[in-house]
Amino acid sequence: MRATAYRPAVLLALASISVAATSAPAPASTGGSRAPTNGTQPAFASIRSASRWAYPERAEIARRDPSAASAVAGRLRFLTGDGQAAVYLVLRSHTAAGIEWSLVQLPGRPNGRSGWVPTTALGNLHVTHEYLRIDRERLRATLYRAGRAVWSAPIGVGRAADPTPAGLYYVTEKLTAIGGPFYGPYALGTSAYAPTLSEWPGGGVVGIHGTDEPQLIPGRPSHGCIRLRNSDLRRLWPLIGVGTPIEIV
Repeated sequence: MRATAYRPAVLLALASISVAATSAPAPASTGGSRAPTNGTQPAFASIRSASRWAYPERAEIARRDPSAASAVAGRLRFLTGDGQAAVYLVLRSHTAAGIEWSLVQLPGRPNGRSGWVPTTALGNLHVTHEYLRIDRERLRATLYRAGRAVWSAPIGVGRAADPTPAGLYYVTEKLTAIGGPFYGPYALGTSAYAPTLSEWPGGGVVGIHGTDEPQLIPGRPSHGCIRLRNSDLRRLWPLIGVGTPIEIV
């Protein structure tokens, strides 16, 4: 597999990540209010207009609550399952006992997991003003920027026995040449996982990719992945980046 050129080369050389991009403002702290427990995610509307993501600075343990004494919810990783630089969607922040914590989504089964990590475990925060909406009933995907639709196309989604899972996710990686013409020219990895095995190499991940069977779109031909006609995927490719939130309804 090949990642696009923006992936930090230092990741492979040093097994750590240093992001040189301009730092974005940190999410607003919840101050003295009680932080949600068990990694509860905020309403999706709160990140439709602007969301934040970051590369990890260290392989930090993610906690169920913003406290070093809280139960383990997961762990930050430097690489995706495809060997690309891992990124994390930052859902909110909270300061407790003088330590700022960030709630991040944790890709993997079960879907929807999240955990708190010290904000210092993350690199610079990047702001994204896009979000991708996947409508399984209308069989259509729409990319919004600052609340306005900038791209839309028909899609193929999971069949009844292997449905594309609803929920809040994000783009974890951008890939080319992931497995021949079946996947089209490009593919987007997401933080969503199919209930069983998707057609993504290695199984599991719900990918967004092209197809060599455009006649099946729109429709429900997949094992959970989201398929686009290759021409529509080529239009989407330069408009969407890692960290973009995905709403599957």
